[in-house]
Amino acid sequence: MSRIACGLKLGLSKAAATRLSKPRTPEGIQDFVNSLPWNFEFGGWSALSVAGVLEHNHAHCIEGALIAAYLFWINGQSPLLMDMGAAKGDDDHVVALFRRGRYWGAISKSNTPFLRYRDPIYRSLRELTLSYFPHYIKHRRKTLRTYSVPFDLRRHDSNLWVTRAGFCQEIVTGLTASRHYAIVPPDMKTRLRPLDGIEAQASLLKQCVSVRGKSILQWP
Repeated sequence: MSRIACGLKLGLSKAAATRLSKPRTPEGIQDFVNSLPWNFEFGGWSALSVAGVLEHNHAHCIEGALIAAYLFWINGQSPLLMDMGAAKGDDDHVVALFRRGRYWGAISKSNTPFLRYRDPIYRSLRELTLSYFPHYIKHRRKTLRTYSVPFDLRRHDSNLWVTRAGFCQEIVTGLTASRHYAIVPPDMKTRLRPLDGIEAQASLLKQCVSVRGKSILQWP
């Protein structure tokens, strides 16, 4: 079955299925996810489905991860997500997982340059998660605390995440409730070194900015 036919079978419009038929490799999928303007959630919290992302032409992390997972699925790979849990006061981050041989990589939608694509060089999900740790920050505080087991979207009706109208609540709830593993020893939580000045300055770089209620791409 062609990629367009797969999209049509899953309920996407022909235009949406055609648009999503082109990215085939992890690198191409990441480029597609990067090309979407950032979802600033002007209308309130959102967790758009694949169809919703294409309709509104914007995405934040879980929405970009759903797009990537769909693209892996129609290209013959497993549609896997991983939740990374943050300390109180910061938000979780969600990535789409893939493997090359024995090694893990990730597709990631982020408005900053440091929480993005990870090459498939990591022997475990813990290793992969730790690669995000120095860059996962709130102001100058390092806030990444946990990672989840792989969340296989094939165990959920595709209507809940491919074509769902509105908020994909079941997927968000299931992902949040999945088993998580801690990465920071309890006695280190209050002893982590804050970012220094140049690191903090670099973290302010954004791909998209909000201008008069619109998400404007600054970088390709």
